[in-house]
Amino acid sequence: MEIFELKGKIAVVTGAARGIGKATAALLEKAGATVARIDIDAAPGVLSADVADEQAVERAFAKIGAIDILINNAGIAVRKNALDITREEWDRVIAVNLTGLFLCSRIAARGMKEPGKDGLPRGGAIVNLASVMGFSGGIFPNPAYQASKGAVVNLTRSLALEFAEYRIRVNAVAPTFVRTPLTVPVFSNPEVLKKVMDHTPLGVLPEVEDIAAAILFLAGPAARCITGVTLPVDSGYLAR
Repeated sequence: MEIFELKGKIAVVTGAARGIGKATAALLEKAGATVARIDIDAAPGVLSADVADEQAVERAFAKIGAIDILINNAGIAVRKNALDITREEWDRVIAVNLTGLFLCSRIAARGMKEPGKDGLPRGGAIVNLASVMGFSGGIFPNPAYQASKGAVVNLTRSLALEFAEYRIRVNAVAPTFVRTPLTVPVFSNPEVLKKVMDHTPLGVLPEVEDIAAAILFLAGPAARCITGVTLPVDSGYLAR
């Protein structure tokens, strides 16, 4: 259907070398978009940049040029409780998950607000990766990650209101536990995984493609009147 097509659109996906970012970039391309990939790790077809490094991100976006869609997917976790996590570890999680998302968003928005052929702002769509941990205290202690994702939920609302006049929509997707390199400690431990499944009413966890599908929806014309929303893809986790 045309409402799920992105023909002629230029998109950027951060953290695109693996996991949700890789699946999202592939799905956006399948929908017709031209996709630029950014990741901290160098890989074929990927621009190398640390999203928490403002100058590096500025250089990466300068190479890409004007864009229509930004997917803020880059993120990290340090699974230590509040008594054990170091200040450096805390700062790094916040820098990548929150500050990096903010930096990429405002760089993208500066281009999206420029006038188009009709004299109005070109507009665009920004989709952030939040988490069910942005709404929940979680099952396991993970305070830096949980704090950063809670901030992403409210930053999404804040930017949605600020950028609305420029025809820029800002939304987020909040996944539950998804099998990615980030969640190897969860999926490789049967006891931990059982606890996760005990909090999963549908009895099945989403795959990266399920998260990518939700991102595609929010990035495209099917969601043209949706902004400031964080959409859980959580198999019922938050309904408990």
